[in-house]
Amino acid sequence: MKYPNFLRTHMAGYIGISIAVVVIYIFIFIKIMQFEQQFEHINFHDAFYWVVSTITTVGYGDIVFKSVIGKLFSIIVQVSGISMFFGILITLVVTPWFEKTMKLPLPARVPKNMSDHIIICGYNQLVETLIEEFQEQELDFVILSDDEEVLRSINKKHIPCLYSIASEESSLENANIHSARFLIANMSDRENANITLTARKLSDVRIIAVAEDASNVKYLKYAGADRVISPKLVLGRFIAKKAVDPILGMVSGATEFFDGYRIVELPIYSKSTLVGKTLLQASIENRTGAKVIALRKGGQLTFDIDRNDIIKNNTVILAAGTVEQLAKLENLAG
Repeated sequence: MKYPNFLRTHMAGYIGISIAVVVIYIFIFIKIMQFEQQFEHINFHDAFYWVVSTITTVGYGDIVFKSVIGKLFSIIVQVSGISMFFGILITLVVTPWFEKTMKLPLPARVPKNMSDHIIICGYNQLVETLIEEFQEQELDFVILSDDEEVLRSINKKHIPCLYSIASEESSLENANIHSARFLIANMSDRENANITLTARKLSDVRIIAVAEDASNVKYLKYAGADRVISPKLVLGRFIAKKAVDPILGMVSGATEFFDGYRIVELPIYSKSTLVGKTLLQASIENRTGAKVIALRKGGQLTFDIDRNDIIKNNTVILAAGTVEQLAKLENLAG
């Protein structure tokens, strides 16, 4: 059973505190035994044995306190032991076993009457941004992926998804491709080509493919994509336009992904108030409405971003939003 990072951290802290409590209880046990002059039990072995048997509520009764303070201490250890022992047991054993045993199957097809919807193949930061926009516009959509862990995560958020291999005919048919508005292929270039070929074989649905490598744009078009978007190509065109006209507006060079929604590469200049701040501190989405979906790190564009990434001079941000939202972000960029 794989645990998320935050859950592993939580469990490690819980176990660490539990060990510290056991050590404290052992120390108190020895002190009370000294007070009661039960010298035969003043040792680590008896202390550890008594603490563990009391915490787990076994309590064999072969080692007992005679004083009032000793008996009160026994009650405290028993009561705290119930939550401490069973908390660890439930967290590490019972819950993982229950989740694994009772894991519900993921959806494999959409309702037969679903139509005029958007099929999204693959899931990443770009798709996460698109989902928010689709939900705001009340557009029906479904995500196709064979990554079970990712799908279970988004399924918990009640986001429509299908557990399937997007390039297979049966998967696209189960997604009602014949009545879909359009399809977005957002996986690797090779997978996108296979998805496009399969989709085009089944339907004349409009296909938008996202290319990781700009050199593969033409091949995706050959496969049947109506439109191919390459973040790297968008950036190159923007730089070329800037070279010709340094005061060219960023939003005017944005790539329209669908009606009213654009994706743009935006360089951060030295005078920008964003320089030196992390993405969390910059609060770009709260301030502009635009969402950062990728950063240019070490000369490469990556969708694997972290809210603690620092915005530096000449950092390039790939952002998505409406024209108005991107215009606000352009002003922040300096």
